[in-house]
Amino acid sequence: MPQHTEHAEGPAAAGSSAVNRPVSTRRWWLRLVAAALLTALVLTAVLRGFVADVYWVGSGSMEPTLEGGDRVLVDKLVAGDSVERGDLVVFDGRGSLDPLHSSDPWYVQALHTTGRWLGLTGSDTAYVKRVMATAGDTVACCSANGLLTVNGQEQHEDYIYPGDAPSDITFSVQVPDGRVWLMGDHRRVSVDSRSLLGAPGGGLIRTERIVGTAERVVWPLDRARSLHG
Repeated sequence: MPQHTEHAEGPAAAGSSAVNRPVSTRRWWLRLVAAALLTALVLTAVLRGFVADVYWVGSGSMEPTLEGGDRVLVDKLVAGDSVERGDLVVFDGRGSLDPLHSSDPWYVQALHTTGRWLGLTGSDTAYVKRVMATAGDTVACCSANGLLTVNGQEQHEDYIYPGDAPSDITFSVQVPDGRVWLMGDHRRVSVDSRSLLGAPGGGLIRTERIVGTAERVVWPLDRARSLHG
């Protein structure tokens, strides 16, 4: 009698369409769109993490240069130790103006981070201030004429909020390597390096905490402009 060899049936032998069914045009487009969105998200995260980002100004401490609610474009490629006097910088205030570690639950911190990343809220620990002195400088206030001095030279600061004095606090500080002295343009309300006099570090912000330089206002549109000069 003839021998019949039995073969295990695979999906194709069973007539299943699982192997040979062509991918529908709609499904192909959905996959393409999903891949494009994922790629865009990754590229955006990389750019915002290492190249440039937009920060929300949350207070009036930099008026009239910046107003609360302004969005500023920040260049993250600028190293903190290369900033110059007069630069507007965004810095991480943890360890200086704020506690080094947040006491909020992790999910609250996650919500804050997500809101900031989406541009819906500002950061509680990111600040924008003006660099008044860098490593090696001696910054003091005030001179006999009531002006801030850097290395003995009086500073004529036309960007200060109208009616504000250069400083209501008397100080004289020499800036060591790796630090900067920062102040807001609205001196009367700004919490800045002067607020940390007497604290560890003496009000000097570490350059490694600088996120980047504020380059221009991008929102609202009626205030959009370069911040240079």
